[in-house]
Amino acid sequence: MNAKSKSQPVWKSRWAGIAAVVVLLGAMALDTKVVGIGSEHDVQEQKFSPVAFGAEQFPIIKQDVEKRAVDGVELSKAIAADKKAAGEKYGVATSTGPVIPVSFTGVVGERKSNYNIVAVEGLPPELTVRVQTGPALNGTDLRDATGKIEFGQFTNQIEYQDAGSAINNEVKKAVLGGIDPNALSGKTISVTGVFKLVNPKSWIVIPVRLDVK
Repeated sequence: MNAKSKSQPVWKSRWAGIAAVVVLLGAMALDTKVVGIGSEHDVQEQKFSPVAFGAEQFPIIKQDVEKRAVDGVELSKAIAADKKAAGEKYGVATSTGPVIPVSFTGVVGERKSNYNIVAVEGLPPELTVRVQTGPALNGTDLRDATGKIEFGQFTNQIEYQDAGSAINNEVKKAVLGGIDPNALSGKTISVTGVFKLVNPKSWIVIPVRLDVK
């Protein structure tokens, strides 16, 4: 056998190997998906974003609260007659008391800490109405106001708490952003918001709408 005939099987084997590699690389290319950062398939997007959640949920909550809000005078009478029945009729139950949507118009009086006290005509004198005006907004009343945001939707308690804080932050931007709470004393305001009915003589309202007259 001459040298040429001996080399043919070697070259054939090499070309077959190269062809196999090319086919393998082609298959890998077809099976590989390029994912852009920030795209819907980005793994990072699977992580919970409180900011995105708050921005998405606040308009939904606002619309629901405005639709169900009870006039403050009517609500106070219902609570005085039967606190439990009023909570069940108008509110959304939570482990620490019902969250109730309310609307009222009144004159702003004293400011304390993160609240403005509002005098509402027709409410009993022993009832104090405080409107949360920041800079800190406390509680998870807005998160719990519709009954549609539940713990089971989140990975853990931290995410659940962050969801409530993110919704409150939207209030700061969308409702209180252009308002100076230190300059409200003596002015008439109209408020729509929610409060947790724990003490019938003290309403601490977080607003979804606040209009200065």
